[in-house]
Amino acid sequence: MSQAKKVALVTGGNRGIGYELVKQLALNGFKVILASRDSKKGQEATKKLKESDLDVTFVGMDVDDQGSIRQAAITVDERFGRLDVLINNAGVIFDANGKLLNMDSSILEKTMATNFFGAYHVIRSFIPLMEKQGYGRIINVSSEYGAMSEMSYQGVGAYKLSKLALNGLTRLVAAEMNGDIKINAVDPGWVSTDMGGPSALRTPKQAAESILWLAMIGPEGPNGGFFRDGKRIDW
Repeated sequence: MSQAKKVALVTGGNRGIGYELVKQLALNGFKVILASRDSKKGQEATKKLKESDLDVTFVGMDVDDQGSIRQAAITVDERFGRLDVLINNAGVIFDANGKLLNMDSSILEKTMATNFFGAYHVIRSFIPLMEKQGYGRIINVSSEYGAMSEMSYQGVGAYKLSKLALNGLTRLVAAEMNGDIKINAVDPGWVSTDMGGPSALRTPKQAAESILWLAMIGPEGPNGGFFRDGKRIDW
């Protein structure tokens, strides 16, 4: 692999955990692509980080739009010619503690579209950039709610299923990868963001720091694992 400055891309990078991941990656010497579906907010976040002399570039990408994802991959290839780290951070939660079979089915469909299919299509579109150099690190930001044991309890069913599927995708892709390309899932914990709410115990910075190590693992590092705070947890 070339020793040129590594390039990382973070989806949903304009706020919360995503913004902190962009910042921390840049502080660790990466050239970082902040991807966001909201161009205005994404550009504002990028400008703020650049004012701190961080190497950050904005690329518009809506993970619910396959055309937008493909165009973003083309843009990254043309501008940088490589991608070393991909963090699938973009996610949504729409449902509460009602029963899965009683909710409007559109809630499940929308949740799966972003949390599962969004990550799936992003990986499909960007993996060629990793395959051509035989190196890559993919991190899927999941949740403890995606563990199989959580399926025994009622509540946030659409969100749980989307993260369960994301964890399954992580393991399947890991089994298919060749070369020094690794993919892992991580639970950032309960984080004080727009999604997690103000009562959450963790800050976005703490969550980002618990994820970042997977972007920098060596060839002997894990592949196809599910982690929290650096420790492997049960699927």
